Amino acid sequence: MLTIHTAPLVLPAGADPVVDGAVVVDGDRITAVGPYEEAVDDAPGARVRRWPGVLTPGLRQWHPLWLLRQCYHPDPREADELGEQPLWGERLAALGDLGESRWSGSVRRGVQRMLRHGTTAVASPGARFRDPLVATAVARSGLAVVGTTNAPGVLLGERPDLDPFAEGYDLPGTVHGPMTVGGRADLAVFDVPDERALRERGAATCVATVLAGRLVYRAR
Repeated sequence: MLTIHTAPLVLPAGADPVVDGAVVVDGDRITAVGPYEEAVDDAPGARVRRWPGVLTPGLRQWHPLWLLRQCYHPDPREADELGEQPLWGERLAALGDLGESRWSGSVRRGVQRMLRHGTTAVASPGARFRDPLVATAVARSGLAVVGTTNAPGVLLGERPDLDPFAEGYDLPGTVHGPMTVGGRADLAVFDVPDERALRERGAATCVATVLAGRLVYRAR
């Protein structure tokens, strides 16, 4: 089924911005990027998803292994005791031996947190994960796994961040790749007015993530 994703501003990251733009998706592929009115004319009867803010390609996370195995992502049932934010360093060490079952749940929740930040691709040497818990969770999520060529060597902060914009790159340097006709439909939507605001406020403004044409996250 054809789906039209439309927003006040589409930022393809490989072409000029499109005001009142749209991305047409057929299955897991992009079939058109352009003005909304043209998309509607070319795809009559398509389902339309209207989004606020900006529609961009999905983002790339350079540090998934650290975020998933050096951080513990608390279960919502642990929020009163541990809070809702990832635990790392001394706070993680204070939890002691978590065991495989608890770590497995943490990794799955970490992947979901990445999706809530507009991430659709994760980087790992050789474009694969050797850690079985991470490999399984990533494969089940459908996240694209890419290599680490051109990965940043120095972090801007004290540790990796779930927000890919924390690396300090512009949008083309933060997305996995530009929107292209025929390319995989990996998209992210952010409730900000333009690219400058997106870089300033970061991926926490994400309101929707589309992975291979599937809506995998939508803010409530």
